Amino acid sequence: MIEKNNTWELKNKARLVAKGYSQKPGIDFNETFAPVARLDTVRTLVAVAAQRNWSLFQLDVKSAFLNGVLSEEVYVDQPSGFVIQGSEDKVYKLKKALYGLKQAPRAWYEEINSYFIKTGFYRSPSEATLYTKMSTSGILIVSLYVDDIIYTGSSKEMMAAFKNDMMRQYEMTDLGLLHHFIRDALQNGEIDLLYCKTEEQLADIFTKSLARDRFEYLRKALGVISAQHLEGSVGV
Repeated sequence: MIEKNNTWELKNKARLVAKGYSQKPGIDFNETFAPVARLDTVRTLVAVAAQRNWSLFQLDVKSAFLNGVLSEEVYVDQPSGFVIQGSEDKVYKLKKALYGLKQAPRAWYEEINSYFIKTGFYRSPSEATLYTKMSTSGILIVSLYVDDIIYTGSSKEMMAAFKNDMMRQYEMTDLGLLHHFIRDALQNGEIDLLYCKTEEQLADIFTKSLARDRFEYLRKALGVISAQHLEGSVGV
C-alpha cells in the first residue's frame, strides 16, 4: 500500500485487540454468525439504481466492531504497559466488543440492525442486510456489507437525512458516490469488468463527434439547450 500510494512513509498503527483464540464456546461466546450482503444483492441494487437513474452512495463505519454491545460476560487482562499499580491482579470487564473477539461481527450487526429497525426501516425477510424505508417523499434502500453501507433511493432529501443521522450516530467516513466498493470487489477478484465495444465515444461527448441522432438524444438527456433554440429569443 505504501508503494502504491507512492509515499514511502512508514507509519505505526496500533490497535487494542482481544485474544479471541483463547475464548471457549458456551462460556465466552455463543452465536458468532453475522450476515453479510451477497454480491447478487449489491448487483441488483446497482441495476435498480441505474434503471431508475438514482445515485448510489457509500459510507464507511470507522472501527465498526467497537460499536457492538456484548451480551456475554467477557473479561480481559490489563494491556501490557497500562497495568494499574497496586491492581496488577485485576482484569477488565468488557461492555462493548473488541477486534479479535469471536462474537464481535455479530455484536456489530445486532447493534446496527437494532438502530435501523428503531428508525423506521423494514428489513427484507430474504436478505438480512437489506433495508427499505418508505415516506411520502419516496423510498430509501440501504445495504450493509460489514462496515460499508451502500444506499440509494428516489428522494435526495431522504438520502441526505439518512447520511446525517448515521454520521451523528456512528463515526463515519463519507465516501461519496459508490465506486470504492466496486473497486475493492474488482481487486479481490469477486467481480469482472467486461469491455463493451461501441463506436460511440460516450465518455467524451463534448469533445468527440457523434452521430446526429445519438448526439441529440444525449443533449436532451443532459438538459443542454441547442443554440438553434435560442435564435430569435436572445438575438442570436
